Amino acid sequence: MTSRRDQQVEWAERIAMYLARDGVPPIAGRVLGWLMICDPAEQSAGQISEAIGASRASLTSNLRLLTSMGFLAWRTRPGERTVYYRMAEDAWSIVVQRQIASIAAFLDITRDGLALAGQEEGPEERSARVRQAHAMFEWMAKVFDDAPPPPSQPDRSEGFRRDDA
Repeated sequence: MTSRRDQQVEWAERIAMYLARDGVPPIAGRVLGWLMICDPAEQSAGQISEAIGASRASLTSNLRLLTSMGFLAWRTRPGERTVYYRMAEDAWSIVVQRQIASIAAFLDITRDGLALAGQEEGPEERSARVRQAHAMFEWMAKVFDDAPPPPSQPDRSEGFRRDDA
């Protein structure tokens, strides 16, 4: 029979494998999955390392990565040197909003590419590739522009720091 903790670690591994398809390092995905499901919600690097079986060295860089991406918040406790991590309460909203902004930024780049391709004589194939990218990003931007706002969540991260500036 599989223990509850084994099930949680396996679930965290599923998160890691899903995110790895988009280039997120597996350790970062495991950390994220673990912090989404663990109890207590805040964990030290040592606790996370033990749970997911990661070395402290690789864990440190992946904790930094996830914090900079807006997924994690951290804090210390009075009188302790240990840093505790948890999912930022608004992590998914922050990350998705950054991705949406990225779509708009790439749309600007493809617009410039269309102007550039239109200025040159040469194979139609070149401008077709730019037009295809532009059309896809234009469609995605419209989908997000027309979408209802995301649900709001109460901020329960008092005392936690998010390094997303």
